[in-house]
Amino acid sequence: MRRLEPFTLPFGLQGWIEAQADQFLRPSNAPPIDFTQPAGEPALVPPTSVAWQVFRNPVSLFIGGVAAVLLELAEPRVRAGVWDHSKFRTDPVERLRRTGLAAMVTVYGARSVAEGMIAAIRDVHGRIAGRTAGGELYRADDPELLDWVQATASYGFLQAYLAFVRPLERAQRDLFYLECEPGARLYGCRAPPTSEAEMEAKLAAMQPRLGSSPVIFEFLEIMRAATILPPLMRPAQTLMIRAAVSLVPLRVRHLLGIGQPWNLRPWEGAVVRQAGITADRLRLDSSPAARASLRIGLSPDYLWKAAATSASMRSSSSS
Repeated sequence: MRRLEPFTLPFGLQGWIEAQADQFLRPSNAPPIDFTQPAGEPALVPPTSVAWQVFRNPVSLFIGGVAAVLLELAEPRVRAGVWDHSKFRTDPVERLRRTGLAAMVTVYGARSVAEGMIAAIRDVHGRIAGRTAGGELYRADDPELLDWVQATASYGFLQAYLAFVRPLERAQRDLFYLECEPGARLYGCRAPPTSEAEMEAKLAAMQPRLGSSPVIFEFLEIMRAATILPPLMRPAQTLMIRAAVSLVPLRVRHLLGIGQPWNLRPWEGAVVRQAGITADRLRLDSSPAARASLRIGLSPDYLWKAAATSASMRSSSSS
């Protein structure tokens, strides 16, 4: 089987893609993060990790992030905290930028940078509290809620990668959850899932608390209408949101009342999958993954070459 090498686009188009990706990770009123600094400083997880491969794919990250938020909003206390104390309704693109940047810094940023950012986020969480529509008190720094948010994020990002980029063996999937634990602990989690089995158990344990709300459908409509992707790529946005819905376990979709209008058709799934596979091979030298590689003395295309080698080895062993 032919090895699928990483590639770049013709100069003008490559530059445009790089600029769009870079802009998305630049929240307004916040200084840019230089992933090449401090030189030589490691991240919370190593470059050989499953996490460094999963988080470099922009297509699966977007899809997985939307799926994660759907699962977050299914829990009433998390839903109230997110909806009442964030910019999702008024400025969803800015909220996505900040969330995306936080994920990139946690995975690729130098340890000192990641720790500083996470400490600042925890400080904000410590000031958020309220009462749900049903009368329950909540705090954003409640470890139980932080565990759920962490679990949904890990689940969403991993499932999107598996569904729309490439499969991973069970040991690799377990390792991904384990690699996310150090960052989760810094955020204040006490029992983040460290394996696929633990994630399945947490989902089952949380299921009795999950339920539908108009907020969930408002979120889906906001994500469909928001100017997240550039105009030329806007038709793909709805497909990617449908793809995110498809990752929510069917039993949870039934609980939330997310029905047929949001189903991903087979041909749409094939289109999204091709986009994810292509994005996995497209080298983006301005991305956090490439710049973090430079910081620790690796070539900017290190992760792309490692992925191509891994894919070649898998195809050889299966033939």
